[in-house]
Amino acid sequence: MNQSTLNILGRHLQKLRLDKGVSLSQLAAGAGIAKSNLSRLEQGNGNPTLDTIWRLAKQLDVPFGQLVQPLSASVGEKGVEVRLIEQGQGVPNVDAYWMSVAPNTLREAEAHATGTEETITVVSGALEAGNVGNTHLLHPGQSAVFSADLPHIYQTRDAWATCLITIVYHKEAKK
Repeated sequence: MNQSTLNILGRHLQKLRLDKGVSLSQLAAGAGIAKSNLSRLEQGNGNPTLDTIWRLAKQLDVPFGQLVQPLSASVGEKGVEVRLIEQGQGVPNVDAYWMSVAPNTLREAEAHATGTEETITVVSGALEAGNVGNTHLLHPGQSAVFSADLPHIYQTRDAWATCLITIVYHKEAKK
């Protein structure tokens, strides 16, 4: 992420934390990161991984899209790039993302909030996706739906894959 994106993410993260009445120590401990790292992140320093951002969103009990919503840039790491396309405001809350995955990449995603469902549609390339132990190899135009409240993976072969992802939060996050 560039510095401007890190600054925006840091300010937004701090605002969400303060609005929820959660201390820096509480959020850091709950998300499994060092308090000093969270402090640096809120100050616009550091370079959080996707897993760190997901854990912070989960700990704040907000959809991932709500945490990254102010960012105009994509976020990514280790061959995976994700960009929020649209954040739903209805019930259930539905977020839409664009994701690009580099060749020969395995992304192991942690479980999201209870009741979360994910649909992934491959636009180009090929991608294996789904819950650990129950994945599907998808080609352009093919989709898979799985429980995102369980660990899941995305894995490419020898070519890039581009996908559209919708995440449905069946349990409404506390506001």
